[in-house]
Amino acid sequence: MSPERSDEPPAVTAPIATGWRARVRPRRGFERARDSAPAIVQIVVAASAAYAFAHLVLGHPSPLLAATVTISSLGLVRDARPRRVLETVIGMLVGVLVSELIVVVVGSGTWQLALALAATLLTARALSAQPSFAISAAIQSVIVIAIPGSMPFLRLVDGSVGAVAALLATALLPRRPLREVSRAGRALFADFDGAAATVIQALRRGDRVRADRGLEKARALQPLVDDWTTSLDSGLAVARISPFLRRQREELQRQDRMRASLDLATRNLRVIARRVVYALEDRQPRPIAADLLAQIARSADLLGQSIDDIALEPAARESLLAVATRLDPTSLAPGSSLGDQNVITALRPLVVDLLTAAGMPQAEARAAMPRI
Repeated sequence: MSPERSDEPPAVTAPIATGWRARVRPRRGFERARDSAPAIVQIVVAASAAYAFAHLVLGHPSPLLAATVTISSLGLVRDARPRRVLETVIGMLVGVLVSELIVVVVGSGTWQLALALAATLLTARALSAQPSFAISAAIQSVIVIAIPGSMPFLRLVDGSVGAVAALLATALLPRRPLREVSRAGRALFADFDGAAATVIQALRRGDRVRADRGLEKARALQPLVDDWTTSLDSGLAVARISPFLRRQREELQRQDRMRASLDLATRNLRVIARRVVYALEDRQPRPIAADLLAQIARSADLLGQSIDDIALEPAARESLLAVATRLDPTSLAPGSSLGDQNVITALRPLVVDLLTAAGMPQAEARAAMPRI
């Protein structure tokens, strides 16, 4: 998002790669590897430490499970909440324990593998509704049956070492959650700006086709809201237990407040886009509604920039208040059709949501609107 924007929204079309260019994108691969670097460092350090502890301190000859349990528990997923890590750890330890019991009682072999898998999957499904829980348990179960162990339950100890390493790494080697959270928030605001810009152009030009495109873009915002939610849930959960993230808790909580309100704002943008689609059946421009939505979009852009610079949040709030005090459809568009007034009316909840995202209590945001 740029710090400045003109009244006329930017172009909303861009070349789309096809063929091999759509499949081979080195830049995206580099960005993916760069973004995963903190998680990779966390996994490498934790798995190596778990393996070294089991091998050098406990004297286990091949502590495979110490490393595999650590790697599988941490993973490269966006959701790195301690609870998720703990659930994965428990699932894998269930698989190890069930298979160890079967090896002790009936030995190892092909039919024992089938028995261990069936018992592990049934047990895991009874313990958790998450399919990943059962699959994690089954994978560790196969490792225990397929790779002979020198002593009974030795691999359970290795798995436990890996579990402890994963949980310690979550608290002591956090994945820079604020960076991930801020990236997800910026992505949502950028696409929100793009969807609003398309709707604004449709209003300026009386373009029904472009309004349909704006509605499509508004509908596509929900996955970005979900990504921001997942990142925030993970970051807040880790910040509660990590002594190194205490300073980030306040900023994470501020962005969580923004996210909750922006979730509602994206829904209201979809409502606005739908009304614009219906209103533009006559192909007539709506400059008043376009100007109002453009002002709101500029304020939302300021709010998005406040993710990196909190000093911009009051400016965004004041900019939104300047729009809010004018949102009376009868005075802005006297004598206009009901459909036109409905478009302007639909802007009111959007402004309330954005004001709430900017830190204003909802009651005050509503009170700032003229009565209609």
